[in-house]
Amino acid sequence: MPLRLLTLPGWQGSGPSHWQTAWEHSHGADRVEQADWNAPDPDAWAAALDSALAEDDTPAMLIAHSLGCALVAHWAAQRGQFLGRAAGAFLVAPPDVERPSAPDAVRGFAPLPAGSLPFRALVVASTDDPYCGFMRAGMLATRWGAEFASVGNLGHINADSALGDWPEGWALFAAWASARDD
Repeated sequence: MPLRLLTLPGWQGSGPSHWQTAWEHSHGADRVEQADWNAPDPDAWAAALDSALAEDDTPAMLIAHSLGCALVAHWAAQRGQFLGRAAGAFLVAPPDVERPSAPDAVRGFAPLPAGSLPFRALVVASTDDPYCGFMRAGMLATRWGAEFASVGNLGHINADSALGDWPEGWALFAAWASARDD
């Protein structure tokens, strides 16, 4: 069964040197655009995800980074209008928006939903992510009913991590996505 690939960047978007941008170019993923990357609003971001899914009835794999992971959790908890079109979610470096040092801009996504996601999911975490401790990331995976994978010391798994097109991440995604039930 063919799948669409949708990237969901986090706060401030994913710039030209981010692996999500590279995957859009090299693997044909489409970005879910937000009206304001710097002032994230959970309801507006969820509406943008629904809008992107409404454009095509092909099942989509959601490839989220950072606050994009929190978006997926909120959208699923709200029972987004096009929830049935999500084939799964690859959730990279979820942020701990509930931590005391979380920027005010992301606190609107707190608290993070506690229920299981209604589709397959894989939380991918770094052991030295400054925005979410490794144990906390594992707890979020458990809370969301997701599988969990460590990628070692890659920081926030973003452009600052200098991953380029992150071929190791693509291999992890491809192996996980191909193991899904059709």
